[in-house]
Amino acid sequence: MKAMVLKKICNLKDNQFPLELMELPVPVPDEHEILLKVSTCGVCHTELDEIEGRTSPESLPMVLGHQVVGQVEAIGSKVSVVKTGDRVGVAWIFSACEVCKFCLEGMENLCQAFKATGRDAFGGYAQFMTVSEKFVYPLPHTISDVHAAPLLCAGAIGYRSLRLTGLQDGQRLGLTGFGASGHLVLKMVRHRFPNSAVFVFARSAEEQAFAKELGAVWAGHTNERAPFKLDCIIDTTPAWKPVVEALANLESGGRLVINAIRKEGDRESLLALDYPEHLWLEKEIKSVANITRLDVIEFLSLAAEMNLQPEVQLFPLEQANEALIELKTGKIRGAKVLVID
Repeated sequence: MKAMVLKKICNLKDNQFPLELMELPVPVPDEHEILLKVSTCGVCHTELDEIEGRTSPESLPMVLGHQVVGQVEAIGSKVSVVKTGDRVGVAWIFSACEVCKFCLEGMENLCQAFKATGRDAFGGYAQFMTVSEKFVYPLPHTISDVHAAPLLCAGAIGYRSLRLTGLQDGQRLGLTGFGASGHLVLKMVRHRFPNSAVFVFARSAEEQAFAKELGAVWAGHTNERAPFKLDCIIDTTPAWKPVVEALANLESGGRLVINAIRKEGDRESLLALDYPEHLWLEKEIKSVANITRLDVIEFLSLAAEMNLQPEVQLFPLEQANEALIELKTGKIRGAKVLVID
């Protein structure tokens, strides 16, 4: 099978072709697994973190990709729910122990044995992959393969982030960074909280204009001040400076939710943190850690209800490096998706 493979950690400034197109054996599912014939796979900023070593793969070489859509090609002998021919998706959560206190409370995202698709096990930048039947999800028939892929991470983690803000209808929400996840959160807010105004902070004029197209009442640069203080803000950027700027835009008693698996190296930006301006008056900061199966299930139900159609840019599997570099350099409009023959 064809696969785009990461063989070594590198800096994308020095190496713009970190993935190598290779022929690998088609994997064989064990008794509880399925073999998935991959049709599409979303491209996520977390893959940049993997390539550059901020959240390194468990071992190398590794097949990245954790927003995977495909058809079940074969099943293991003890698979009981999924059938050959089913159309399913795979998300960031590849597996968890299922017996620790976090798993038993439905918080597999905090499990010490949490394994991530495309980081701790081969993912979807390939024609085939294997995964436990317990960690795949039936997909709404109204949403195509190319539109379903971003829902499995950008959408699901955006859903979890929005839930963690505690936003109430009529409160003001800020979005710092406006890529794949941000644009889906904006669509969700307009559906679920129609009286809530959304304010977007983005580094490029194109992203700001895109946000307004989708219904943001205001869009400006990351270091600008919104016309009103905001009750909640979701940060999806890879840097620290937008966090400090977001706190300055946050209302007293408000909550900043950081939706990023790692931050890059601009720690000097934290020296601008001023306690009275940025943190006092009971402001909160909460991080998002991975996703649970319930997040994916609930979000896919919501996506079907909304007939949610992400904005997508399509690339063949062989151009995965090009898609990643566009993501790295900020050439973003919606979500990038690999189409796999």
